[in-house]
Amino acid sequence: MSIIFDPRDPSIRTDPYPVYRRLRETDPIHQSHFGYWVLSRYADVDAVLCAPGASSEFYRNTTWANRRGGADSPLLQSVQNWMLMLDGPAHRRIRGVIGKVFTRASVARLRPRITAETDRLLDAVGEGETDLIDSLALPLPVTVTCELLGLPPYDRDQCRRWTKQISRVIDPSITFEDTTGMNTAEVEFREYVAEQLDERRSTPREDILSLLVHAEVDGVRLTDREIIANVLFLFVAGHETTVNLIGNGLLALLRHPDQLRMLRENPEMITDAMDEITRYDAPVQIVSRLLTDDVALEDVTLPAGAKVMLLFGAASRDPARYRDPDRLDLTRTGIKTLAFSSGPHYCIGAALGKLETSVVLTELLRRYSRIELTSENLVWRPNVSFRGLQRLPLRLMR
Repeated sequence: MSIIFDPRDPSIRTDPYPVYRRLRETDPIHQSHFGYWVLSRYADVDAVLCAPGASSEFYRNTTWANRRGGADSPLLQSVQNWMLMLDGPAHRRIRGVIGKVFTRASVARLRPRITAETDRLLDAVGEGETDLIDSLALPLPVTVTCELLGLPPYDRDQCRRWTKQISRVIDPSITFEDTTGMNTAEVEFREYVAEQLDERRSTPREDILSLLVHAEVDGVRLTDREIIANVLFLFVAGHETTVNLIGNGLLALLRHPDQLRMLRENPEMITDAMDEITRYDAPVQIVSRLLTDDVALEDVTLPAGAKVMLLFGAASRDPARYRDPDRLDLTRTGIKTLAFSSGPHYCIGAALGKLETSVVLTELLRRYSRIELTSENLVWRPNVSFRGLQRLPLRLMR
């Protein structure tokens, strides 16, 4: 029986891993009915991510652009300046500026502030029943991102609403309503950030916005359009990924009580365990590439001009790369997770997302002697590129 992989299928949102397994075993280089090559094996996915002939500049594809409002739409004018959507020198130019903020040392210095904010949110939660997504996983990363950028804390809820809409841009299952909402949100967000940039020009601060306004690359400053676009990208990438990593990570631990107990008894394991937690249920499931040159894989050569869908979630459960991949094993070594991509587009904020998640898990296990799911009827968010829970209903007991 042939497989038809459709990312819009609701079962993919609920539990994509059985479908991924069938693809790897029977049709690992799958030609989909919607015009993409779909890759599910680790080696193939990694090869395309690192291939010089694989482009991230999807805004150049007319079909892709038209589904998001067309080349002249506010959204397309923005994303063609996102470093996520750029290749070569253009990508390196913007990454070179923003990368100064996300060094290992600078991220490590954020730990006390992240811990303090986590404690504040958990103080408000107390004991009893709660939805951990709404009470902790959603507000924490948006608060951290706002602080890094220097945006007022009272604007964080509005920033989160804009981010939630615009994050659908890379999703293959968007609707007309999504497109309208994304373009409206982009205009509102752009106007908001433009006002913030004007303030930084007159009164610089110790924040990312001030850095971006005044930084130069080879003697040339970023344009306002480039700055605003990449501030938006930082929100989308940093917020959406971390929310999902927190929720997916805790759910995985609750469903593997032996691993939860190990982490509770050995909290110092958390830093090394984050790669396994990320691998097991990747917060980013699908990314795509346009091929500008042929890309040779083990079984086939993908032709120039092809659109390729890379299943990070499938690659992360590939038994050819990981022994017993469907089991969470916090002692697993040799992990090179693709959940934050690979090659030149490796996620610039990966260390920050893992730090935020490690702090949350550590503080939860320190505070509460029992953490229980109150329902197995879990609902996953409609975005299929990002995998995350709508709610994580828990009972917390000291």
